[in-house]
Amino acid sequence: MNIFSFIASIPHEDLMPPLMFAGLIVFLLIGFPAAFSLAAVGLFFGFISVALGFFPEAWMFNLPLRIFNILSNDLLLAIPFFTLMGAILERCGLAEDLLEGTGQLFGKVPGGLAYAVILVGAILGAITGTVAASVIAMGMISLPIMMRTGYDMRIATGVIAASGTITQVIPPSLVLIVLGDQLGQSVGDMYAGAIGPSLLQLALFIAFIALVSIFAPHKVPPLPDDLLEPRTWRLWWRVLKGMVPSVVLIFMVLGTIFMGLATPTEAGAMGVVGAIALAAINRRLTRPLVREAMGTTMRITSMVIFILIGATVFSLVFQGVDGGIWIEHLLAQLPGGQTGFLIFVNIFIFFLAFFLDFFEIAFIVIPLLAPVAKNLGIDLVWFGVLICINLQTSFMHPPFGFALFYLRGIAPKSVLTRDIYWGAVPWLGLQLILVAIVIFWPESVTYWLDRAPRQDPSTVIIDLPPPPAQPDMPAVPIFQ
Repeated sequence: MNIFSFIASIPHEDLMPPLMFAGLIVFLLIGFPAAFSLAAVGLFFGFISVALGFFPEAWMFNLPLRIFNILSNDLLLAIPFFTLMGAILERCGLAEDLLEGTGQLFGKVPGGLAYAVILVGAILGAITGTVAASVIAMGMISLPIMMRTGYDMRIATGVIAASGTITQVIPPSLVLIVLGDQLGQSVGDMYAGAIGPSLLQLALFIAFIALVSIFAPHKVPPLPDDLLEPRTWRLWWRVLKGMVPSVVLIFMVLGTIFMGLATPTEAGAMGVVGAIALAAINRRLTRPLVREAMGTTMRITSMVIFILIGATVFSLVFQGVDGGIWIEHLLAQLPGGQTGFLIFVNIFIFFLAFFLDFFEIAFIVIPLLAPVAKNLGIDLVWFGVLICINLQTSFMHPPFGFALFYLRGIAPKSVLTRDIYWGAVPWLGLQLILVAIVIFWPESVTYWLDRAPRQDPSTVIIDLPPPPAQPDMPAVPIFQ
């Protein structure tokens, strides 16, 4: 028996799926781009599977159709729209007005600057959708004032980085759009389900600062008198100038989706128009701003599309060798039922996020886990929002978290890198507490969903009574 006959004698569902994962890990460890790693591994094992007879070569003819479906997916158009909106707002000066005004309003109380950073981070998350924009803007404005005021450096850097990552959960999050597409759920439901966890996260962050201000007020001192502005109409105007346009833009984007007036793609287009209007109002709408924003949008959108095409090549071959059955057998027998499965999956994704971007995890891992979750009776919106909360931690992992890299890039040299890393640890713990809360309290997600009973069209039976009998009519000749 030669080696090919021996390999062909092994059940392919026990052989090929683990080999495909091992090959993908090797490519990623070498440093090959994820999109091309996925495509290369998928095509390589696809040719081997055809040669060994694991599936017919006609199976690979599905690939052009799948790629065409990706490129013609209207929902994915929301990604460039929301990215462009965030890139414009990042440069239009809105964050400066919000942070400076809100910081002055809370400046008299211990931890006031930290409260301002958390609230403004939530607002920026709801209108920009990008972690980089939030962290960089808040770091450049708030960190120097916190240093001058005497904030503990770990508290200051931690609250800035963590507040920037709120963007990942608060709608209109790009992660929720991608997860909704991969799970086959509407983006409106994903956004509605994320409302409860977003409010819980804000409450956890504010409660942490409140505890620090009570038990260690010297670490979060109030603003000194020489930095406080008088409470005049000018201060309130500055706050309203940044707050009111933000609320209007949030309603344009999210309100129209929740009320069913616009699809996510249409809402994203309106958001871009609103962002351009805000930039014009703040007198920041220039040709270089638009050029930079469009360049950022092009790079992110191209990255997403290439990863998605690579992932569909990988998943097509993976499903062809019955990888879905292998995953289901691997995970369905975990102890604890739904809870055991969710705990295992979240631990797995938590460690996977050390090395992979959230787009890569969403496109590679989620399509493999979704069928198992569905078979266990897990609400897929709950599952998707839970994964989104977990992916948020990928930005806070020391030493690989991107939020920490962004903060390191704009922080003065006097701020030690170890303070940035250690400062992230308590906030990472708060994010994991939120993961646990959502696992054991699914109503925090499902309460916000419209789960009214709907009639399945396939079960509708239209029973019409027979027409009444007509008296016999004499035949009328057509031609005389």
